[in-house]
Amino acid sequence: MAAPGAGNPLDSKSGKAPVAQRIDPTREKLTPEQLQFMRQVQLAQWQKTLPQRRTRNIVTGLGIGALVLAIYGYTFYSVSQERFLDELEDEAKAARARALERASGH
Repeated sequence: MAAPGAGNPLDSKSGKAPVAQRIDPTREKLTPEQLQFMRQVQLAQWQKTLPQRRTRNIVTGLGIGALVLAIYGYTFYSVSQERFLDELEDEAKAARARALERASGH
């Protein structure tokens, strides 16, 4: 027994190939052969797009990695340029010196 839609691949009226229709396997009763065929087609489509997806994933990963390294490097660079703690230390030394002068001056 032939599956529905099997036979002539061209529509006899318009001369065009029929368009695939989306179906919901949970709502429609499908035979095991139809389900197996759907799985095979899905696997073929997945394998066909795998190299493109892999390339896109690699490019995305490298982009994110480069961004992380740039932020990390900039953070180290800006911290090494920071003189904030040095200025606080100098102010603390000056305050200690003033305190010693006041203590020794009395």
